[in-house]
Amino acid sequence: MNIVIVGHVDHGKSTIIGRLLADTDSLPEGKLQAVKDNCARNAKPFEYAFLLDALQDEQDQGITIDAARVFFKSEKRHYIIIDAPGHIEFLKNMITGASRAESALLVIDAAEGVQENSRRHGYMLAMLGIHQVAVLVNKMDLVDYDQKTFEKIRDEYTQFLSGIGVTATTFLPVSGREGDNVASTSQKMSWFQSDHGRTVLEVLDGFEKEAAPVEKPFRLPVQGVYKFTANGDNRRIIAGTVEAGSLTVGDEVVFYPSGKKSRVKTFEQFNGTSPSVIQAGDAAGFTLEEQIYITRGEIAAKVGEVEPVVSGKLNVSLFWLAHKPLAVGREFSFKIGTIKVPARVEKILRTIDASSLDARQTKQQIERHDVAECEIHLKKAIAFDPTTVMAGTSRFVLVDDYEIRGGGIIREAVVDEQENVRKQVMRRNQAWVYSEIHPDERAERYNQKAALVLITGTEATGKKTLARALEKRLFKEGKFVYFMGIGNLLYGVDADIKEHGKDRTELRREHLRRMAEVSHLLLDAGAILIITARNLTGDDLALIRTGLNGIPTRVVWLGDATPDKDLEPHLSLAAFPDADSVVPEIKRMLQEAGVIFRV
Repeated sequence: MNIVIVGHVDHGKSTIIGRLLADTDSLPEGKLQAVKDNCARNAKPFEYAFLLDALQDEQDQGITIDAARVFFKSEKRHYIIIDAPGHIEFLKNMITGASRAESALLVIDAAEGVQENSRRHGYMLAMLGIHQVAVLVNKMDLVDYDQKTFEKIRDEYTQFLSGIGVTATTFLPVSGREGDNVASTSQKMSWFQSDHGRTVLEVLDGFEKEAAPVEKPFRLPVQGVYKFTANGDNRRIIAGTVEAGSLTVGDEVVFYPSGKKSRVKTFEQFNGTSPSVIQAGDAAGFTLEEQIYITRGEIAAKVGEVEPVVSGKLNVSLFWLAHKPLAVGREFSFKIGTIKVPARVEKILRTIDASSLDARQTKQQIERHDVAECEIHLKKAIAFDPTTVMAGTSRFVLVDDYEIRGGGIIREAVVDEQENVRKQVMRRNQAWVYSEIHPDERAERYNQKAALVLITGTEATGKKTLARALEKRLFKEGKFVYFMGIGNLLYGVDADIKEHGKDRTELRREHLRRMAEVSHLLLDAGAILIITARNLTGDDLALIRTGLNGIPTRVVWLGDATPDKDLEPHLSLAAFPDADSVVPEIKRMLQEAGVIFRV
């Protein structure tokens, strides 16, 4: 069992662990005496915390900086105890340590009482989904083992925990320095009685072990797809680490958010015998019976088990660590599992001072060390599990300028504009009859990758003229390319759409959905498709991309007007551009995207 021990700085976490190790003879032979002798040589009073604080600057400052892992066992089971830092400047390290735990010990100094980080750490444990929490009221020797002092702290902290939906397993009065109620009961606190054990050791053994991850629904975030070609080898191996559950050959798997489905053909292992089953914790590779196109960041799940959730809008609880506040509209990278997606804060529902639980619903930014409930908008939909279902696939971090600025958990999906289209696309993908020719083989034959080039802008800006010139140039250079104007669709596959009595927004979305479906057919054949459309917005582009399953889309904007802020064109040009000078620019854009190759 993984246990994290947290609490305010100098409240004695490391001392309690050191004492626990010493009193249960869990230290290597001679270790305790060696540390005592070293203290004597340096005229430094011995502390049990020195058994853990291996870094010199930790001993000099008397604080834990990193999360130390201590291996320990009782008569009942083995433990890994994670000693997380209590100083406010090292909250990121504390979160990293706590995220690996399933139960927690939270330490409060009896003389100092409940402090800022006592509350902050309690909130973080709740946010990470750790609900087995025992509170140790330490340094009882400094208050003469006073029962009323213990009860005052117990009542105050119980009230705080109730505000965040946590009920402590027990409150336990201890003295790490003297060893009272650590591994053996103390007569100095005979007034204390508990149904959950009277020592730290008994409390640890009383924690219930979580269900093994292998018993949960299968989840494998795809790290990559690897192709081998030597000696006629045409395998495409999907690789990643199994987050939960198990999988055997012949099982049917579905990948989210695309919804593509196939059966497991083989398991593959480098330089070893292929296993018959993969399960939680395994770094695994497997092949499929049908060569479907899968990309990094998708989540593999087993058909018939609980499905992950797919959405591009999320309600999250997050903890902000950066000095610069997080404001509404700010953009960053949202990283969960193996995928990193551009994102922004759409709404701040409320911010909370994690040390006092004071809610400030009107704030428009999140200060350093604040907790907030937010609505986050992603540039593309992701697959995840709500934290109540599976913690591992609900935890995320926010990255800005290559630094982790915050992190949190996904509470639930928010209905977004693409939900209905996304469901239709997933149904389509699951019923799709896949060709024996893989997209990589088409790319190799045509010397290009399938891609959509969207030329948009205001009315009468030369979109069609440019599109035709681009098509002609690429065709002359041997590319498999096709230009499709929006009129080709309006009076063809869209001819049955009647405008009378229909909402214009609804009609536009249906036009774009059908355009995406026709585009998907041509792109599946390996073509470079050029489409012109008037005044596309960011929402329009999101709808189109939803139908294309990650196939590259490049946007060219024509005209002096400013495009929709969410459209973010790859290339902006003046109206009625000179095709001879502009087409090479678009070619360079496609080369940089890896769609066509430089020669």
